[in-house]
Order: sequence, then structure tokens, then C-alpha cells
Amino acid sequence: MRRGAKGVQPTLVTHVVPGTGGPTSVGFVVSKAVGSAVDRNRVKRQLRHLMRDRLDRLPAGSRVVVRALPASSDAGSTTLAEHLDAALARGGAR
Repeated sequence: MRRGAKGVQPTLVTHVVPGTGGPTSVGFVVSKAVGSAVDRNRVKRQLRHLMRDRLDRLPAGSRVVVRALPASSDAGSTTLAEHLDAALARGGAR
């Protein structure tokens, strides 16, 4: 992810490497610092759902890594959506 662009927000960090074609891949990193297994899985499900709606904004073949920060466990879906949009915009997604 060294070649990509990074977008930082209070609840998450995104790394975007633009592609030249093919399928877009997205990965999620939710560490134990976020909370218990229940909290981590809830955050992962929320982020996965939010990314489904945003895949068309990414260039085809892009690789995206979304890393959840500890503040994401207390954030609601609306907050995560706003932060994800801002991080992707900063990371180079249109």
C-alpha cells in the first residue's frame, strides 16, 4: 500500500491504489484495539455494507484497505459513512 493514497479520518484510515482494470478488491483491518469480538464484527459488517454502495466510485481494478480505528466502535453508521466518504475522497476515489 506504499504506492497508494491515504485518507485519514477520526474513525478510520483508507489506503487506495488505483487500478487499470479488472475487479476491485477491498480489505478490512479491525484490530483488537477496537473492542471485543462482537464490536469488531459489528464495525466490519457496517464498513462492508457501506463499501458496497461506494464501489462504483473507485476506478476499476483498484485495491482498497480500510483500517478501523478504536473510535469506530462508538460511532454510528451515519458517522462511519461520512468518514468513509471523506477518506475515500482524500485517498483518490472520485
